[in-house]
Amino acid sequence: MSDGREFGKGWISGTASVSLAVIGLLAVLCFHFPSYLTIPDVRAYYPIPWVRLALHLVLVSAFLLGLTSVMLRHNKALGLIGMAVVAIAALLGGSRVEIDESLKDDYYLGLDYALLILIVYSLIFIPLEKLFGRLKQSVFRDGWQLDATYFFVSTMLVQVTTYLTLKPAFVLFSWAQFPAVQEAVRWQPMVLQFFEIMLLADLVQYWVHRLFHQIPWLWKFHAVHHSAEVMDWMAGNRLHLVDLALTRSLIYIPAFILGFDEFPMVAYIVFVSLHSVFIHANLGFRMGWWRYIFATPQFHHWHHGAEAEAIDKNFAVHFPLLDMVFGTFFMPGERWPKSYGVHNEAVPRSFLKQLVYPFVGSSRKDG
Repeated sequence: MSDGREFGKGWISGTASVSLAVIGLLAVLCFHFPSYLTIPDVRAYYPIPWVRLALHLVLVSAFLLGLTSVMLRHNKALGLIGMAVVAIAALLGGSRVEIDESLKDDYYLGLDYALLILIVYSLIFIPLEKLFGRLKQSVFRDGWQLDATYFFVSTMLVQVTTYLTLKPAFVLFSWAQFPAVQEAVRWQPMVLQFFEIMLLADLVQYWVHRLFHQIPWLWKFHAVHHSAEVMDWMAGNRLHLVDLALTRSLIYIPAFILGFDEFPMVAYIVFVSLHSVFIHANLGFRMGWWRYIFATPQFHHWHHGAEAEAIDKNFAVHFPLLDMVFGTFFMPGERWPKSYGVHNEAVPRSFLKQLVYPFVGSSRKDG
């Protein structure tokens, strides 16, 4: 029996089994160690009965997919690993695991947040890519493990990234806050504040993004993001921690100075998280004239395109108008890039090597 990765060969079901089993096991660990693995501010809002039901379905699905892989595949390793991880999760309590009520909350990882976001995004974008994908490609395409690693690292380090995002503004720009200006800003309708936040964030993001492309030592950090050679809903997670922290901290400064209301700020954070996934996704939506007003997958895919004509184009995250104004807009009709990535620069393919790459790697840039 062939051990290929085609549908019906057991590789897809085996990989899905291991992935779901690991998610289930990590969720069980969140119940055991909430002080260290969950975010205090959101912990109280979880509908625990529904969480337990979802956990039960995940573990059962992982076991059945593992069993399917064992029956279909000559190499039984994937299926057996998936079922073994499910067994470990079950021994630790499974969906009936008791919650550790002794909370400390000094230092924590956002594992609960990571699992929640992963499940929500999977339910949204995997079906969309299967139904409307521009290219036919597997969920478990080449490089998905690396992008998943970036996803978990960035989301689990939420306490660290939040500190790095907010602290520079508090320390360096408190002098620029004026209560009268902030009060006037907060008097505005919430919808207007939301769009103002979006515009200011994108204006700052545009220039920060452009500098990451134009300054060689900054490019070494950003080249990690451009090393993705396959575009889909997971590709946007491949972002060096220095790139992530520096960009987010600078984007936050105008909002901090102007003092927008909390609700539109939170709404924007949720929106930009979803929109970032959307513009990297493998979706062939044309979207007509809308693509010239608001960033779409086609617009952002050209930013990642490996063709010479696409290099250093389309820096905006939300509004292509910024690229039109500053001379970096590129979206040639109905065409899409033929390939992605940084082809004339040897960006390594492992997380740890990419983490140290900007400090030791070449500063040459071509895309």
